[in-house]
Amino acid sequence: MTDTLAAVGAAVTRPASKPARPFFSSGPCAKPPGWSAEKLATASLGRSHRSKIGKQRLQYAIDLMREVLGLPDSHRIGIVPGSDTGAFEMAMWTMLGARPVTTLAWESFGEGWVTDAVKQLKIEPTVIRADYGRLPDLTQVDWASDVLFTWNGTTSGVRVPNADWIAADREGLSFADATSGVFAYDIDWAKIDVATFSWQKVLGGEGAHGVLILGPRGVERLESYTPAWPLPKVFRLVSKGKLAEGVFKGETINTPSMLAVEDAIWSLEWAKSLGEGGLIERSDANAAALDAIVETRDWLGHLAADSTSRSKTSVCLTVEGADEAFIKRLSGLLEAEGAAFDIAGYRDAPPGLRIWCGATVDTADIEALGPWLDWAYATAKAS
Repeated sequence: MTDTLAAVGAAVTRPASKPARPFFSSGPCAKPPGWSAEKLATASLGRSHRSKIGKQRLQYAIDLMREVLGLPDSHRIGIVPGSDTGAFEMAMWTMLGARPVTTLAWESFGEGWVTDAVKQLKIEPTVIRADYGRLPDLTQVDWASDVLFTWNGTTSGVRVPNADWIAADREGLSFADATSGVFAYDIDWAKIDVATFSWQKVLGGEGAHGVLILGPRGVERLESYTPAWPLPKVFRLVSKGKLAEGVFKGETINTPSMLAVEDAIWSLEWAKSLGEGGLIERSDANAAALDAIVETRDWLGHLAADSTSRSKTSVCLTVEGADEAFIKRLSGLLEAEGAAFDIAGYRDAPPGLRIWCGATVDTADIEALGPWLDWAYATAKAS
């Protein structure tokens, strides 16, 4: 820590070196190391997604996701419109209403699903909440109901510790918004009936495309239940009472960006090259490096106080005495210096910092960020 922090009014020591890749946004996230647009395959660009090569590349992306995630053959993978939001909305609108619903909310996106369930679908769910930085009491969950939750709360830095709390003999379905969780945690897929994510998080891919994963019980629900409300075309996963299998073989509901698909393929091939567990290991190392920074600075803290439920990807930090204006000033200083981009906390969260520690970030860049946080904090305090 620089002398500046002992006496804020003193001259500020500007660090001599910067993170090589100062991309710490929590979405879209940093591209993988070594990425460049010139490295993307281009043969599918300008071609129909219905062409032979278009279908092949979409299917290849699905196959790579299955391999890297270690997803069992019992679960289907579909590329759908609207990023993670579109994928989770699709799941809600097509499958909810068959039985009671429980929604868990401890951050902004979980609250969004509560709003949709209450105001749009009007299904009167049981809502179990916790404040930012905390996890609800998972023992309260009644698995006779369908249960909606975020695996990793991107805006609060709080995650479920594992899948042990999900009942193996559940009657309802488990719906996991896992957009900043998949690829960074070891997920017990036997406990997940429906999961959604987007490429823009741990893979560092582009936005606008979501991924929907369906377990056998999710498929059974789709084929046995018809919701009372009308469904727009982009949500329809069933035809004549049967699952539209083509969606899970690269036959997308609407036109995808093949450039985004090729970008995701490059990232997935990179992930595969790391070996089994490689993405998780990189995320763990990054989170540990940021923990070390926080532990040695009394003005920094974790919003998620309990380390067992603390995110290892979207790490949310408290800053002593900070309000929204101070965070804006601090993060603006870092951006102007090219030392860290997009680290202000989410707009609905308590004022603080949010630093992405997912696998596409290099640990050396997290370590190099520490002195710059010192400099920005001292400079902002002195201004």
